[in-house]
Amino acid sequence: MDETSDEPPTSAILLDNCHFSQVIFNNVEKFYVPGGDVTCYYTLTQNIVPRGKDWVGIFRVGWKTTREYYTFMWAPLPGDIRRDNAGQQQIQFKAYYLPKDDEYYQFCYVDQDGVVRGASVPFQFRAETEDDILVVTTQGEVEEIELQNKNLRKENEELQASRASLQKQNSDLQEELTKAQGNKKELQSSLESLRSNTEKLELELNSLKKENKHLKELGDCREAELHQLKEQIQNVTSDKEHLETRLKTALDHMDQLQSQVLNYRREVESLSRMDHDKTEQLESLKEENRQLHMAGTQQVKPSLNITLEHCLEYWKGTEAKLSLCLSHRLQNEQQQNCNLMKELEEQKRLFQILQAEKNEADEENQKLREENDRLLRRLSQTREVSSFSVVPQAQAPVPAPEVGGFLFGNPYCGEITWHSASLRKCPMCDDVFPEDNETSQYEAHVRSHLLECPLCSETFDKSNKQVFDDHMFCHGLE
Repeated sequence: MDETSDEPPTSAILLDNCHFSQVIFNNVEKFYVPGGDVTCYYTLTQNIVPRGKDWVGIFRVGWKTTREYYTFMWAPLPGDIRRDNAGQQQIQFKAYYLPKDDEYYQFCYVDQDGVVRGASVPFQFRAETEDDILVVTTQGEVEEIELQNKNLRKENEELQASRASLQKQNSDLQEELTKAQGNKKELQSSLESLRSNTEKLELELNSLKKENKHLKELGDCREAELHQLKEQIQNVTSDKEHLETRLKTALDHMDQLQSQVLNYRREVESLSRMDHDKTEQLESLKEENRQLHMAGTQQVKPSLNITLEHCLEYWKGTEAKLSLCLSHRLQNEQQQNCNLMKELEEQKRLFQILQAEKNEADEENQKLREENDRLLRRLSQTREVSSFSVVPQAQAPVPAPEVGGFLFGNPYCGEITWHSASLRKCPMCDDVFPEDNETSQYEAHVRSHLLECPLCSETFDKSNKQVFDDHMFCHGLE
């Protein structure tokens, strides 16, 4: 309210202690027209000595202390206080700082101690009225004024109608504004909810990305382990085939030895029978010789005895040679039979060793198969969880080994856990398609299990429709 930034000195001194006669205000009007500057005239008496911090303020009638001023101006110091007109002073208040109401106000002179030294009569800030001014008009001016009043009333009615229309429009706009503010609050709450959901989805997406990365790394490790296990299976299979070849060769050789032993036994039995026959024949000849010798000593001539003796000696020599030959033949047969039995025992021991190695290889092969199947199942599960867009290829079929003509059967002819080379298996529903079917039919069946994003062509399993909906919602937020 002041033109300057300095506050005037005031005090809480009551009206009883003030001296209103030391400064006299002159030419104070009953009212001042609003919007115009106001000049205040006052006279300093000899009872007051003006100082640099004295001021003149406008106070509303009824004030109690000097702190209740409305506006103020610094009181100028007189140029020469010894001159007769040195006490006549004036101050001009700008219209901007004056009151705008029609209350009663008065001028007050306040010294730098905050004490009132003079006060004016009350006045108002208002325009002139007909009660205050006598107006003299002619008949023509009266008619002109009436016409103007009529036009003004008509214009006033139009303005009233326009005002009513504007008020109605204003009320309608207020209602629309209220509705818009309600909608704005709802949209803001929806936006906050969407932001919260977006943040949650972003956190879930980051978590899924980390889990996907971890599963991919785990899948790579599993694939490396699977490759290593396949190499081990190939090595074990190769060793097993080599052992089976050696086992087959040993079994063939053992069959040959058994056949030879059987032939030797038959030959030994034949020689034994021949020896027994020769022995019986020799005994018969001895008995006949003895009888002939007894009869020859009595009846036969000496020449016949000599012939019989020669025959007997011949038979004895023949018997000795035959016995010696049979003895050598039996010794040879026994030695060969002993050698064959030793070789047969060695072959049996080698067969047992090979059979144990084969059993160990079968057990290790079975363990590797179980581990391979377990890794394949885990790899398939890992691919289904970690990939939203890539359909895992069907497991490459491994041909079943042919059943060989082994003596103890083929160890690979049991239950085969690999997929047949002539079949293709759906990775989603385990449906099997023959290899001779068209590839488009198999691909169409696989695509029937998937949902494809029309924006980025990423695919999702139909069983995970919530993930697909969240994915589309993220596109809508971009």
